Amino acid sequence: MKRNVVIVGGGPAGLAAALKLKENGIEDILILEREHFLGGILRQCIHDGFGLTRFGESLSGPEYAQRFIDKVTEAGIEAITDCTVLDITEDKVVTAASKVHGLLTIKADAILLTMGCRERTRGALATPGTRPAGVYTAGVAQNYINLQNIMVGREIVILGSGDIGLIMARRMTLEGAHVKGVYEVQSYPSGLPRNIEQCLNDYHIPLHLSHTVVEIRGRDRLSSVVVAKCDEHFRPIPGTEEEIPCDTLILSVGLIPENELSLAAGVHLDPRTRGAFVDEHCQTDVPGIFAAGNVLHVHDLVDFVSLEAESLAASAAEYLKAGQLPSCPLEVVAGNNVGHVIPQRISGTRDFTLSLRVRMPLSNVTLVLRQNGQEILRKKMRKALPAEMIQIPVKAEKLSQNANLEVCVE
Repeated sequence: MKRNVVIVGGGPAGLAAALKLKENGIEDILILEREHFLGGILRQCIHDGFGLTRFGESLSGPEYAQRFIDKVTEAGIEAITDCTVLDITEDKVVTAASKVHGLLTIKADAILLTMGCRERTRGALATPGTRPAGVYTAGVAQNYINLQNIMVGREIVILGSGDIGLIMARRMTLEGAHVKGVYEVQSYPSGLPRNIEQCLNDYHIPLHLSHTVVEIRGRDRLSSVVVAKCDEHFRPIPGTEEEIPCDTLILSVGLIPENELSLAAGVHLDPRTRGAFVDEHCQTDVPGIFAAGNVLHVHDLVDFVSLEAESLAASAAEYLKAGQLPSCPLEVVAGNNVGHVIPQRISGTRDFTLSLRVRMPLSNVTLVLRQNGQEILRKKMRKALPAEMIQIPVKAEKLSQNANLEVCVE
């Protein structure tokens, strides 16, 4: 096949990008999705809170996804489900295996990477102990309960305070399980404040900061875990161990952008975000290959994913019509207290939205943007949390075209 645009991933980013491309006059679009249905992770997120920014109302995950799926269907955009992309080359050739179509080779003028992210597993944590049944990542437990109607356990311990883990603490409590506690290795929670309040405090589920699981016990089924306090370097403190009987351990210890295909295409990754280096057009360092959503950097709200993908699609449409995009020679540098920034390169001639996260919880701080030591933007913030992505629109008239942009939180 030959296509104008191939979108890898039919989740919230891919669907939003496809619709925006169609609005911008691009007709030849193909979405490739490895699951049986479009919608991505939203299909199993049955709680509400989605759509407040994008639609101005609170929706469940399936409701939010269905709005885009319906529009994609009405627009006549082709999507192939049960289709796994095996390889992407630098000259934009996509190889995929489809349940219906067999092995596909597609030459694209532009490729949109919207594959989302995956969960960090027990293997990545290297937690000592046996390997019994009953250890799940939070997303897998969510899939079992919400999509397959399978209860994962009755006596639950949750390691990590990521948003999915917090939501699953509430979900399993509502299903009659006993959540004994949430244990977080850092000195602050990694989930959104509203989830701490609505999912833990409202249900009297204890949150233990600076604690981690140091051993997993059990033969055929998990019987208990050993938790211990941690110092400021995340090392367990000897003598603080406590054994907690349980039959299920839920891991909510971070998300990793799904970038194996990006690497195969020759895209360079930012070690901070674990996603691609992109410019203000969401274009990677391989011309014609774009990235947005959780495959680029992990978002806390799906509304931001959709908005970012729509911005990408507008740039991709411009690329397809003009054959290239303006160069972006200026670097965006993460300065004091800033964990990462998106985009990493700008032209200095266009408006763009800056996305960033801070390294640690801060209060009464100021976000400062500088070029050549000169402040070009200053914004006061009552608080800044690593769990909450900060987005700032930056106007082109404030930018210099001959100096890198430094982003600091002071």
